[in-house]
Amino acid sequence: MLWIPAVAALALVVLPVVGLLVRSDLTRLPSLLVTSSSLNALRLSLVTAALSTVACVVLGVPLAVVLARSRVPGVRMLRSIVLLPLVLPPVVGGLALLYLLGRKGFLGILINWLTGEQVPFTTAAVVIAQTFVAMPFLVVSLEGALRGSGDRYEQVASTLGARPWTVFRRVTLPLLLPALGSGVVLSFARALGEFGATITFAGSLEGVTRTLPLEVYTQAEVDIDSAVALALLLIAVAVLVIAVARPRSWEGGLR
Repeated sequence: MLWIPAVAALALVVLPVVGLLVRSDLTRLPSLLVTSSSLNALRLSLVTAALSTVACVVLGVPLAVVLARSRVPGVRMLRSIVLLPLVLPPVVGGLALLYLLGRKGFLGILINWLTGEQVPFTTAAVVIAQTFVAMPFLVVSLEGALRGSGDRYEQVASTLGARPWTVFRRVTLPLLLPALGSGVVLSFARALGEFGATITFAGSLEGVTRTLPLEVYTQAEVDIDSAVALALLLIAVAVLVIAVARPRSWEGGLR
């Protein structure tokens, strides 16, 4: 009996993609995908998604360890705040970033005073927006892994005289590696498909902030065939990233 809802769930995911394939003009598909605007959007998406994934790892790994191991009062509330981008509409996140780092935001005013530069509507703004929406995926993966594994190995290492940094480097990080792989893939895929926060905080400037999802939105108002072709390209890139980069642990262990 489980096959009935399982097939319905699979159809809900697969049939919209089939609808795009049916609607696409296969004869024009190659020419639509090699335009300068399409290639610029693809390049920008891959570069910014990679940079935001690195930022997610650098910032998210320590945050996940703190949330999983800290006994400080209020850590549960802190966890809820960290996971807020998972439930916030991306447009709301973009507005929040804009009023933090924009010309009238208190941090934006400080950055402009120190450097003379503005963050919104730049490529850096794209990376920040993608990191904002993607980092919770990494934190959730790592924190769950740490809580599931417990802290007995770290306690044993501490009782044997290992320093805290040694415990983190030699015990905690190896425990995180499988979850880190899946978290990195999820973060990259989420950053690659980010739209709402990007268009609100970074705008849609070709070659600067117009990533592939924004290019799909732009072309949908001008040439629907081009929009469908780019949507299929985005789907293909996302599937390729997940299929190639995902850890084998997702499939139930090593083959």
